Amino acid sequence: MKIARLSLDQGPRFAVVDETTGNYHVLADDPLYAEVKPTGQIVSANEANLVAPMLPRSKVIGFGDNYNRPDYRPDPATVPTTFLKPNTAVVGPNVPIVAPEWSGNIIHEAELAVVISRLCKDVPVERANEVIFGYTVGNDVADGLTQKSDLQWARAKGFDTSCPIGPVVVTDLDISNLEITLAVDGEVKGRGTTADLTRSVPELVALASSMFTLLPGDILLTGAAFPSIPAGPGMEVVCSVEGIGDLRNPVTG
Repeated sequence: MKIARLSLDQGPRFAVVDETTGNYHVLADDPLYAEVKPTGQIVSANEANLVAPMLPRSKVIGFGDNYNRPDYRPDPATVPTTFLKPNTAVVGPNVPIVAPEWSGNIIHEAELAVVISRLCKDVPVERANEVIFGYTVGNDVADGLTQKSDLQWARAKGFDTSCPIGPVVVTDLDISNLEITLAVDGEVKGRGTTADLTRSVPELVALASSMFTLLPGDILLTGAAFPSIPAGPGMEVVCSVEGIGDLRNPVTG
């Protein structure tokens, strides 16, 4: 099932995607807390205004150094680099990524993102799938210069619009070998696959829940399958994950 979130006259509403027609069936309530029950309202694909398919109730947890890549092969026995993005960093498809005045090198990482379904803490690896609601595409945006100069990454990775997600959340997806790409102005600049994850998604959920209490809607960024790609104001970035879709955002400054 693919779940989207639409901007409607009555405010943002969740919807299920009809994969035959591409139309959106508006839901009566938030699917994290209630059964998936359509209201009967249908929005056509060409009229839908998609917003972020999920807003984290508290946080986005990012993991670095989690892919076996030609330029880097992390040790799976070590704890990966871990950082937080505030929920105010999250935006949806087509929303501009706004480069802060102090930024100097806006970089992007296309990633598989995991949406948590319920409150949990210290989840065993073998039960991690019980707390996963679904998967979406994430763009881990950062200012590369600040990331190198600051002792902490809060400013470099946490500014407003630094975490686009979308276009939908997919609740039933085999994530063992999904292609991930990132394109700038229509040209693919990076390509990888989830088959190269160093630590599996269940392992990341277990690790994150050992550090923090996870809340419904919290998002885990699973790491970059290829090196960061620079793209500044005036450019358009498209992050794609096979089986989920394309997350398209312009960059402004």
